[in-house]
Amino acid sequence: MSEHFDFGDPRLLADRFAYYRRFRETDPVHKTPHGYWMLFRYEDAESLLKSPAASSDFPANPDWARARGGPTSPVVRAASKWLLMRDGPSHKRVRRVVGKLFTPKVIERMRTRVPEIVDRLLAGVDDAREVDLMSALAFPVPIAVVSELIGVPEPDREALRVWSESMGHVIDRTVTPRRLIAMNKAEPRIRAYTAGMLKNVGPEDNLVSLMARSDAAFTEEEIAANVGLVYNAGHETTANLIGNGMLALLRDPGALKALREDPSLMNTAVEELSRFDPSARFACRVLTDDVEIGGKEIPAGEAVFVAFDAAGRDPERYPDPDRLDLSRTGVRSLAFSAGPHHCIGKMLAQVEAGGVFGTLLARYPKIELAVDEPRHREHFNLRMLEELPLRLTR
Repeated sequence: MSEHFDFGDPRLLADRFAYYRRFRETDPVHKTPHGYWMLFRYEDAESLLKSPAASSDFPANPDWARARGGPTSPVVRAASKWLLMRDGPSHKRVRRVVGKLFTPKVIERMRTRVPEIVDRLLAGVDDAREVDLMSALAFPVPIAVVSELIGVPEPDREALRVWSESMGHVIDRTVTPRRLIAMNKAEPRIRAYTAGMLKNVGPEDNLVSLMARSDAAFTEEEIAANVGLVYNAGHETTANLIGNGMLALLRDPGALKALREDPSLMNTAVEELSRFDPSARFACRVLTDDVEIGGKEIPAGEAVFVAFDAAGRDPERYPDPDRLDLSRTGVRSLAFSAGPHHCIGKMLAQVEAGGVFGTLLARYPKIELAVDEPRHREHFNLRMLEELPLRLTR
């Protein structure tokens, strides 16, 4: 195949599924002229994500660190302590404690709590009024939930959202000078805010108290770094799951009708929606050893990207993959990753999305798109709607 994958190719923006399909069918383990590899099949993507040779320790790469201000810059120092960018025992040490936020008991509590939050946010919405789902629910609901899990009071949530979103751009392939300045200003603010929280640690099981009381002896810097990470990861991708999922449902009246008539489909529906239009587009790993994937040997030190959109539409894994099927069984969406870095908050994200969808469908007999083509934000990795105007009729 003479064609090469390019993140900047206009055809990728115009029709990403057709663009991926060509590679998946002709060159599924693709070496780009830019030095990195791309994987487009589900089996290959899952194999990489589960491989013990697949590293997420990007801060250890001098070039990566240099492009973000250097190894001693605030944002690189913080990222090196993130659960997301640790491997092996270091990763397990953090994950063991952070995982206590997502126990079955917490998940069940949130099944009741999320509809309460949605009802509160929808209070006062008039019949047939146009409402932007993103600003009204998709962002506020996950922010409220993750704030409760971390222990952030309502007056402080907007500031922490802005700071954590600025730091989240550290994972972009390239970082603009403006974002570089913003993320390195945001990290000290998160650290100072967390230091204030640590002065008043109580017995409650929020993230700050769990890490502070842990026998793993976390430093203040480690706690602050993971507060910023969990706050960003805990709301941004879930907000996109809610927005992308609702848009997919509204574009498929049959699926929307099926979910309205049978709410028991909700669990499989959310998993299917995350496969159909995932919140994140890519994951990247650097190999610490030679790995064979799809019949090709990829040498140690190479960077390998997984295309979630492509893997989710692989016909070898999902029959008739371009059809939204809320009753589809056996869906294991790679949108939540796989292997050691499988999303620790997956169940919570599904409960939040299901709570929003379920409450809306129960409250409004008629839900319609108020625009023909909703706008998406520009973001390298996230599928983000700028807004999703809806007409809600009771």
